[in-house]
Amino acid sequence: MPTTKNADVEIYYEVFGDPGNPVLLLVNGLGSQCINFKKEFCEKLVAEGFRVVRFDNRDVGLSSHLKGGPEYTIVDMAADAIAVLDAVGVERAHIAGWSMGGMISQQVAIEYPDRLLSLTSVMSSPGGLRKVDPDVLAAFSAPAPKTKEEFVAAHINGLKLWGSPAFQEVDRLTADAEAAFDRSFDPGGRARQAAAVGRSPNRTEALAHVTVPTLVIHGDADRLVHPDAGRDTAAAVPGARFELVAGMGHDYPPQVWDTMVGLITTHAKAAASV
Repeated sequence: MPTTKNADVEIYYEVFGDPGNPVLLLVNGLGSQCINFKKEFCEKLVAEGFRVVRFDNRDVGLSSHLKGGPEYTIVDMAADAIAVLDAVGVERAHIAGWSMGGMISQQVAIEYPDRLLSLTSVMSSPGGLRKVDPDVLAAFSAPAPKTKEEFVAAHINGLKLWGSPAFQEVDRLTADAEAAFDRSFDPGGRARQAAAVGRSPNRTEALAHVTVPTLVIHGDADRLVHPDAGRDTAAAVPGARFELVAGMGHDYPPQVWDTMVGLITTHAKAAASV
């Protein structure tokens, strides 16, 4: 299986598309694995002329699980993303990150601007959460599940609160949760990632110096990371464009794929032509 290393951390990755096409690196959110970017979604991006790379962040999936340490931050996770770009042999790439993945992608743009062609930050923020309703916060911070049944139930219940309201197909959500559990179950990994987010500095000031063409996307139904956090991100980056997607919560169900693909690829192609 394809892996690369950032120091002692091993990172699993997968590649779709023609090696001659520009690379689009996809970065996952908190606790999620690369399979959250479904193959069908990746293939839609491939059809637009991109070589798509998805990977497991440290502490999830088939990448290193850092039980017992060391502590790390979003800065370290950005270096993991660069290690993946090095592994696929690309000097400059487009990057799109969701939620915590948006934070990682922002950090890549801050620290490694010469490695990027464009940045897309999705349902993310410059740092921390804001305006989180008590029921959402309670579910998000609930004790970690211990069994497959508990894991599936927590996944479904969480998305009922912060997912896209019109797209709550229980069969799909169940299948997604079961696939994630069967591939890798480590609730401690999610907690370690959350701690990394918490100890990372706010990026607002640093984002003011980003020159990479930037698109910020947020759903207007996101109850976990409020749309104002997306607006904060866009306001922090000179020249950034903000797009609000109607009906999208803090998830990316198949019903919004075409919208997301259109926004991301149009932005990336425009950036590459400059």
